[in-house]
Amino acid sequence: MIEDTKELEETATLVRCDIVNMIAEAGSGHPGGALSAADLMVALYFGHLIHDPKNPMWPDRDRVIFSKGHCSTLLYACLARAGYFPLEELFTYRKMGSRLQGHPSRLKGPPGVEVSTGSLGQGLSVGVGMALGLKMDKKDARVYVLMGDGECDCGQIWEAAMSAGHYKLDNLCGIVDFNGLQIDGTTEEVMNLMPFNEKWRDFGWHVIDIDGHDLKEIAGAYQEAEGTKGMPTVIVARTSKGRGVSFMECKVEWHGRALSKEQAELALKELKQK
Repeated sequence: MIEDTKELEETATLVRCDIVNMIAEAGSGHPGGALSAADLMVALYFGHLIHDPKNPMWPDRDRVIFSKGHCSTLLYACLARAGYFPLEELFTYRKMGSRLQGHPSRLKGPPGVEVSTGSLGQGLSVGVGMALGLKMDKKDARVYVLMGDGECDCGQIWEAAMSAGHYKLDNLCGIVDFNGLQIDGTTEEVMNLMPFNEKWRDFGWHVIDIDGHDLKEIAGAYQEAEGTKGMPTVIVARTSKGRGVSFMECKVEWHGRALSKEQAELALKELKQK
C-alpha cells in the first residue's frame, strides 16, 4: 500500500492520463465523472484496499463495486496500475473483442471486476447482498460501492440504503461522487437531493462529508468508515466534474463526450504539469 500522499497524488495523475488516453483512442467514453472520482479510487485501491492482484478471487479480499459503471475507464486504469492486467491493454478500450467494454462486465471483463454494472441505481443493492453474505460467512472483508450523485435519483438506491441500515452492515461503505452535475444538467435542477446527508442518516448510516480531492481527507474517511461499528458508512465526497483539466472542469457537456486527439494532448500536458 502507498502511504505517502505525494506518491498517491502522482498515481492519481497517471490514472487521469490513462483516462484521457483511453477515451481519446476509443473516440467514446465518459471523462467527466471518471476524472472527478479519480482521487477517491486511487486512495482506495492504492492506500487502503485489502486485495491481491495475483489472486483476484481471494475469498478474503475487499470488494469494490462501480455502481456508476459508465466511468469504467477509472476502474480499468486503477486495476491496470495495481497489476491486474498489462497497462498496454488499456488502449483496447471499447474496441471489438476487448475485455475493456464501455461498462464493466463480470463475465467478459478483466480480473478485478466484481460486478457487471451500468444500469444506474443497482450497485448498492448488490453491495448490500455481498456485505450481508460476508457477515454470514464471518469474514472480515469489506465492500465499497462507488455511486454518482445523479445516480442517487434512483429509488433503488434508497431501498438498498434502508436495507443496509436495517441489517447494520458496518462492513459496507458507500462512496458518493458528489460533483453536482449529471447528463441533463445540475443535480439540483434535475432532481433536488437536498437535504442529502440527512437522508442517509435517517436510514441508519454514518455520514462522512469530505473534500473528494484531498487525499489526506479521503484516507481519513476510509479509516473512519472501517472503525465505525453497528451501521454502514457513506462518504459524501464533494468533487469537480472533469477534475484536473481546466477546459473540462465543472462542464456538464463533458459527462459523456470524447476528447479529440488535439484536446487530449492539451489535457495531458496540463495534467503532467501539476
